[in-house]
Amino acid sequence: MNTAFQSLVDHFGGQLQTAEALNVNQGAVSNWVRGKHGMSPAVALRAEKLTEGAFTRYQLCPSVFETPPQDEVAS
Repeated sequence: MNTAFQSLVDHFGGQLQTAEALNVNQGAVSNWVRGKHGMSPAVALRAEKLTEGAFTRYQLCPSVFETPPQDEVAS
């Protein structure tokens, strides 16, 4: 199953590179990909910024960022 987390890992070129870019350990990245744990809001915001919005906080942490504000939705 290709999730947003696996796509994020692909974007950075691997779990270790993703962990280094987001300043987390590789085990955390593995847990996201395997669905064991979700991503924290702070890391989701960091990922959104580092990927210039290719991966949004809404995709990566939907339990906190449920819906984008109306002024952020593309028309």
